[in-house]
Amino acid sequence: MDVRQLEYFLAVVDHGGFNRAAAALYLSQPSLSQAIRTLERDLGSDLFHRIGRRAVLTDAGTALIEPAREAVRSLQLARASVESVHGLRGGQVDIAAMPSQAIEPLTEMIRRFTQTHPEVSVSVQAAFTPRDVTELVRTGAAELGLLASPLEISNGDVRVYPLPAQRFVLLSPPDGPFPPGAPVRPDQLAGRRLIAGQKGTGIRKYVDDLQAQGVALTVAVETEHRVSVLPLVLGGAGLAVVTDAWRGWAERSGVLVLDLEPRVSLHIALVSRRAALTPAARAFLDSAVPQSSGPSA
Repeated sequence: MDVRQLEYFLAVVDHGGFNRAAAALYLSQPSLSQAIRTLERDLGSDLFHRIGRRAVLTDAGTALIEPAREAVRSLQLARASVESVHGLRGGQVDIAAMPSQAIEPLTEMIRRFTQTHPEVSVSVQAAFTPRDVTELVRTGAAELGLLASPLEISNGDVRVYPLPAQRFVLLSPPDGPFPPGAPVRPDQLAGRRLIAGQKGTGIRKYVDDLQAQGVALTVAVETEHRVSVLPLVLGGAGLAVVTDAWRGWAERSGVLVLDLEPRVSLHIALVSRRAALTPAARAFLDSAVPQSSGPSA
């Protein structure tokens, strides 16, 4: 068994099948299949059930994912550490981020980092809940994660670096029911149609909590596609509760952004693997987190 076989195995897992994985790896499908067969013989267990053109993980395959990612990450760390002896002149930072935080503060983090390290690339993958982010970081699918939670974020399987909180705001079309500049109280949302994300997110919890408190609002649209929120608001499908990270983008799109009172905020944090980080990921973390802010206890 070697690391390349593990990389091939993870490619099949991440791309959902042999054909897509082979295309991503620039391999022929038979060559990839043969490499996986060799790995299965070495391990003495099938890693996938072959069902037509589908590849479904066996229990053994599921058990291999985390140690395989750890092995691949360890090799990447070794290579990157040697290369960085003469300066950070390449590499890639893998970040898992929730949608709103991918607008801000991630945009500013990347801008600042790439100005200092222009030869390092940044790869951002979507994760829709705090659990999704921490799982991607914990298992090594990403080295860093950016997440938001209505509850204070505590250390567990990852290191947590707290960032400034983001308050909730309301998005409305310019000809909507509320005047510009006037804060909106929860009871004023009674009878209104709202656009919301999927359950498990802090924004959706805020909306669900209002309903639980007796505010008779309607979730008119539930969407995982955050890019659709502004067009839906402008099209009159409903109002939307988002974080203040959306303000600049929304206002440039012609959407009215209103404060919600009383003020409620989401906790924001950058998280990292507990294992050693590649020099590129360490440099990104040092750039993104104020020097006075170490990981939370």
